[in-house]
Amino acid sequence: MKINHLFKGIYSGKKVFITGHTGFKGSWLSLWLSLLGADVTGFSLKPEYAPDHFSLLNIKMTSIIGDIRNKEILFDAIHAFNPDIVFHLAAQPLVRKSYNIPHETFETNIMGTVYMLEACRNSKSIKAIINITSDKCYENKDLQYSFKESDPVGGFDPYSASKGCAELITSSYRNSFFNIRDYGKEHDVLLASCRAGNVIGGGDWSEDRLIPDIVRSASKKEIINIRNPHAVRPWQHVLEPLSGYLLLGQKLLEGKPEFAEAWNFGPRNEDNISVKEVAEIAKLFWDDINYNQETALSNNQPHESSYLTLDCSKANGKLNWNEVWNIETAIEKTINWYKLFYSKNEISTENDIADYIEEATNKDLVWTSLPDYCSFNKTLKPINRQGRNMPL
Repeated sequence: MKINHLFKGIYSGKKVFITGHTGFKGSWLSLWLSLLGADVTGFSLKPEYAPDHFSLLNIKMTSIIGDIRNKEILFDAIHAFNPDIVFHLAAQPLVRKSYNIPHETFETNIMGTVYMLEACRNSKSIKAIINITSDKCYENKDLQYSFKESDPVGGFDPYSASKGCAELITSSYRNSFFNIRDYGKEHDVLLASCRAGNVIGGGDWSEDRLIPDIVRSASKKEIINIRNPHAVRPWQHVLEPLSGYLLLGQKLLEGKPEFAEAWNFGPRNEDNISVKEVAEIAKLFWDDINYNQETALSNNQPHESSYLTLDCSKANGKLNWNEVWNIETAIEKTINWYKLFYSKNEISTENDIADYIEEATNKDLVWTSLPDYCSFNKTLKPINRQGRNMPL
């Protein structure tokens, strides 16, 4: 699959450092960057769950096992690699788990971000930094409202609060050390942050997440009790925000300071659906999925917001980013990934990336356009190993 022309070919030959590369979203990003021709180094803890998506992918990259809270090891890793761009995904990512380990959550998500930014500040090679936080970074009062990037950050639970803090830290470093007014004069680094919705896709086996819980139960032909069935979330396939991160990274590597800001990457309004609706759609694609229609919350359940959606008009307009798959397709791709894994022990991650790129190309999305230097090859379409036409 020859795709190194995507994102104007900016990642081909670039040195990319990813924290949290062994995690769900990090493993997908690592593979995509590798396919784009990037020289990728990852820094992360060992995979926490088994099966392990990152190990299954067998990506051609350098993998460093380390704790983001160990600043000396992190500094050494970044300085030894001399990356062009850093994607920071390392985190304690679970809301309910944050109630059990608040200290570790705050330490990882707050001080881990500080250590990453300090390491970047002391690097002479880095040109761009993207800090991946969360849609839960906003001060959510459970109103029927879609959050904009300019809205206050906050957080009820430790996880959400830690991500709100991570956004404040990013803003502070951007103002204090990477100010865009001084770009090209006192420094050459552009810093942005990203807030994505609830991502789904193959290879996620985290605890207390809807799709992983559903498919684990389906693989054992068990019935699952779904939690917060009426809670509304901005669901999207993992490739959707990743395309946004990569498009934003392209702009930063091109030296465009107007993109060094905070960005939302979420689905269209009609794809903001309830937990129950996700389960109902998932069952359409796997008969073994069975769940209790309603689950009453006990009084001792930790607080989770009942309504959370994002306003992505800024990314749609200024960055010209748009989604490829609607919620039904996202769920179908996700469930089919797990069905194939559990039935044949095969993974379709690379095929899903190929399908996603093909559909994005058919929609003529901005990040699929050929660079000017190879525009004469626009009509050439090689065939990948499955016989699917793929764009150059």
